[in-house]
Amino acid sequence: MKRLLLALFTSLAALQGNAQVHGGIKDAQGNPVANVTISLLAAKDSAVKKFAVSKNDGTYSIMNIVAGKYLIKASSVGFQPAFSATFEVNGNNVTLPALTMNKATGNLQAVVVTAQKPIVEVKADKMIVNVEGTINAVGSDALELLRKSPGVLVDKDENLSLSGKNGVQVYIDGKPSPFSGQDLANYLRTLNSAQIESIEIITNPSAKYEAAGNAGIINIRLKKNKALGTNGSVNAGWNVGTYAKYNAGVNLNYRNKKINLFGTYNYNKGWNEVKLGIYRTVADSLFNQTGMLQMNNESHNFKGGLDYFINKKNTVGVMVNGTLSDPSVNNNGSTPISYLPTGEVNRILKADNTSLLKRNNVNVNGNYAYTAASGRSLTINADHGWYDINSNQYQPNDYYDASGKTLLNSVVYRMIAPTNININSLKADWEQPFKKGTLGLGGKYAHVKTDNDFQRYNVFGSTAVLDNDRSNQFIYKESISAGYVNYTRAMKGMVIQAGVRMENTVSDGESHGQKNENGNYTAYTETFRRSYTDFFPSAAVTFNKKPTNQYSITYSRRIDRPNYQDLNPFEFKLDEYTFQKGNINLRPQYTNSIGITNTYKYKLTTTLNYSHVKDLFTQIFDTADKSKAFISKKNLATQDIVSLNMSYPYRYKAYSLFANVNAFYSAYNANLGTGRTIDVNTAGVSAFVQNSYKFTHNWTAELTAFYNAPTVYQGTIKANALWSVDMGLQKQIMKGKATIKTSVSDVFHTLKFTGVSDFAGQRSVITSNWESRQFKLNFVYRFGSNTVKAARQRNTGADDEMKRVQSGGGVAPVGQ
Repeated sequence: MKRLLLALFTSLAALQGNAQVHGGIKDAQGNPVANVTISLLAAKDSAVKKFAVSKNDGTYSIMNIVAGKYLIKASSVGFQPAFSATFEVNGNNVTLPALTMNKATGNLQAVVVTAQKPIVEVKADKMIVNVEGTINAVGSDALELLRKSPGVLVDKDENLSLSGKNGVQVYIDGKPSPFSGQDLANYLRTLNSAQIESIEIITNPSAKYEAAGNAGIINIRLKKNKALGTNGSVNAGWNVGTYAKYNAGVNLNYRNKKINLFGTYNYNKGWNEVKLGIYRTVADSLFNQTGMLQMNNESHNFKGGLDYFINKKNTVGVMVNGTLSDPSVNNNGSTPISYLPTGEVNRILKADNTSLLKRNNVNVNGNYAYTAASGRSLTINADHGWYDINSNQYQPNDYYDASGKTLLNSVVYRMIAPTNININSLKADWEQPFKKGTLGLGGKYAHVKTDNDFQRYNVFGSTAVLDNDRSNQFIYKESISAGYVNYTRAMKGMVIQAGVRMENTVSDGESHGQKNENGNYTAYTETFRRSYTDFFPSAAVTFNKKPTNQYSITYSRRIDRPNYQDLNPFEFKLDEYTFQKGNINLRPQYTNSIGITNTYKYKLTTTLNYSHVKDLFTQIFDTADKSKAFISKKNLATQDIVSLNMSYPYRYKAYSLFANVNAFYSAYNANLGTGRTIDVNTAGVSAFVQNSYKFTHNWTAELTAFYNAPTVYQGTIKANALWSVDMGLQKQIMKGKATIKTSVSDVFHTLKFTGVSDFAGQRSVITSNWESRQFKLNFVYRFGSNTVKAARQRNTGADDEMKRVQSGGGVAPVGQ
């Protein structure tokens, strides 16, 4: 397999040009000009092919140029753009005369340069999936986009893992989401691709990032307009699989030298269908459970804010964003129950339930940024988030005889579970030059309060009676105080970065309910409290003596804390034979990771990573009352993971390709008692290929494919392979102001999950498939100014944290 991959990448590399272009930049007095943006433009249509930056002596070099006719554009704030004469590259190195840049006079007139971002960018510390630039992303939600992102796996329960590691921390615009598990999946479904600019996958974050997220961080960056004047866009989309789905949105922005006022709104509506099956044997019984889930989703997403530029150094801002959603779920389920020795069905359970859900959240951010010419900067962010979540599930359980016609008995109950989450945080980051490098200091305080009131009612006809034995209120509070120091310095032939983050965690849990004592119910309260302090070091060394062949070594320690659902001690009953329960003894899991990355000729990027996870979270299918399935999470002993990631972009004339292959080997080992051991070694391979071809100036076609080899999820579920192919077509109309995109996802309808779990005397075969094959149509119209501000640009603390790249010298090209 490795030889095949190397051969593939070698053959692609052979098609690349090896020519170089050298030149210099000077001002009107003949002095060299540093930090000038150098753009290599195609002579035919002025399309940007590569970027570079001039050095302190004013010289620049651009490597690996294919044959063709080009010109150079030099641009820098305070200067008028300068252009070279057209020149030809035909396998030869070219040295151009020095370009002279003249100072700008009067008001600087902006110049608009249109460049297409690659679908996937691989940088020293992250991988960026540019959702905005891909045709096949149209009409998708964030969960569907993650399912097809390089190295990301989504299991049958819609839990995320990255390169074989669970414990992924999801950020939205640089801020951690409070959701996990099914709540996170439901939230991601409300985010349409029209709202998303890019997805950043960060596997080894520095000390500046929060330590949570054993597998790393996935940051979903939403769109924000940066153009001057009044401008915006409107979009509308229609998808159809089994059912039709609709989406529409508007984006408005006004920006001048003093303020930036922005707002977006998106609407999503549609039915989605999922088929589930669990074929389970335990003791002498067989349960063949099948179900059809139909989800009706309607959501409103909004974002608005104001930035005020006080002067060249100081900026303040405020932003409000949120989601209002009231989805519903209908689950039509049937479970024939058989006696294993004879194989005869003795009864059938029909459990057709209905859930009315509410998923509302509003977040408010206030920020301040100070940036000085000396390199000193300060960012302060204050955030408040409010989440209102509710589930109202009606669950009848009707038992029929083997024929399915005669009702034997019926058990009906209703579960109502309102949840309120409040989040408050204050964060500050300071940077300044220090000892020929950059010193960063910062701190954050965050407090989260979760109040979950689970009420179960037994239903008798039209009467509902509260079941005190099954009802519970769980209040969970968590406070995290953090501080960090980080230092980065560039030296001859190398860049070093080292830092450490300290986090103190204090958590309190209160479980309130009614206890049955000799037929009388009395109130009870169970509490637990945890307090612990951890240090999380990180380091990176980049060797860049040869910019075309760079090496980086990284190390980080991470933590993944249990979420409130996993600690909640009350039971959540799925049906008469399946229920979930939290584990108050669940401990945090810790990961130590070390990685080595090589970037060859700015294109072929290879990363080898090793991680050791202690006290791993794993979902366990256990038994209770002999025939009932008991689902909870426990800390397994250890997990060791070795992963290899290879990425390669290729472009030839109108054709471009990006290929990514991620392989990992994982070893799980735990001993939970007699007959309850886990010793699983597994390997996995995932591949992603993106092809696009631009027929004319207005027409572009796209073909994407991904493949996940058979693997093991969460230590106990052995899953089959998954793969799919998407096709799309795009046309620019109305002089480039509008775009029509159409695509078909999962063309061959191959996205079907199958997994097997065999633990503690219970064997389960799990199957699932959904509306993965859809026809999608989308229209976008852009209006107003499209001149991007070329001067100062403010970053909020979250933006600054996410946009810093430890490039280690050299300039990576954008495609070729």
